[in-house]
Amino acid sequence: MNLIKSKKRVADHGEVFTPPWLVEKMLGLVKGETERIDARFLEPACGSGNFLVPILQRKLAAVELKFGKSDFERRHYALFGLMCCYGIELLADNITECRANMLEVFADYLGNDDEAYRAASFVLSLNLVHGDAMTMRDTTGAPIGVVEWGYLGKGKFQRRDFRLDVLTGMASFSAEGSLFAGLGKHEIFTPTSSYPPLSLRDLAEPVSGDSGGAV
Repeated sequence: MNLIKSKKRVADHGEVFTPPWLVEKMLGLVKGETERIDARFLEPACGSGNFLVPILQRKLAAVELKFGKSDFERRHYALFGLMCCYGIELLADNITECRANMLEVFADYLGNDDEAYRAASFVLSLNLVHGDAMTMRDTTGAPIGVVEWGYLGKGKFQRRDFRLDVLTGMASFSAEGSLFAGLGKHEIFTPTSSYPPLSLRDLAEPVSGDSGGAV
């Protein structure tokens, strides 16, 4: 694997890719978490998916181990595993490659499942953001949003939208001696949007503008 795309990109953006052997060693330090379907990972400079792809592969292996005998549970928990992977990337070609690489791994696991593939594509359009993790703004200048996904069981998913800059303020809000230390999480982290339970089909055929159903 080539660890750089060009010297100019290294100079302009400090872009150097982590080699696979080092990725595996780093993920090995949190092995238990990478093998938890519902463990959430955010890569703030995700590149083309050097970390997110093997994390997804580990999650899908856990899905197969736990739910491989049920096609229904297998496809829904596979999507939930994907939902728990997040990335932010400054360079347009990288974020496009990352989405494609993640989709390829997902499709290879579920096979010919067009509905699940389209649902996964929609999820990745939200979870993998073209933006700057340092400024917490996307390429339009808007605050980066984070979708909190949950699996409710029986084929239904929960979606709540948050702002990344608010979520990352949790440490300062809860720090001992902070003015906000006495506040409960529910008072600080109010979602910008909440949605009624969504089926896999709902996610495969999102409404125009991605706003229908938000409350």
